[in-house]
Amino acid sequence: MVCAGYTKVWDLASGELVTLDGARGTTLRVTRGTLWLTLERDTRDVVLTAGDSFTIDRGGITLIEARGSTTVCVIARHVYEVHRRMHRPTLTERFNSWLDSIDAAADSGRSAPYY
Repeated sequence: MVCAGYTKVWDLASGELVTLDGARGTTLRVTRGTLWLTLERDTRDVVLTAGDSFTIDRGGITLIEARGSTTVCVIARHVYEVHRRMHRPTLTERFNSWLDSIDAAADSGRSAPYY
């Protein structure tokens, strides 16, 4: 198994955000995809790709975001984690929003955008 010996395995969707609190000493290993993370009171932005590992070296809040579908192996003891899936509008939702803006412009007497 790719994550043998790890305490958790996260299969994160693109844009999924994980907030860790008190994660000092937690090790993250990316086996698929790309992971962006930033730590509280730290100016670094860390980007991990498949095969990379990182051990969180600070207390406080750590924010992690998947950049594409990502699998992460985690070694952690007592870490509070919150997962949030970010809603990305579909092409249909974006198109409908554009049509709504044209209707709103027509209703207000303004000219509609021309593309």
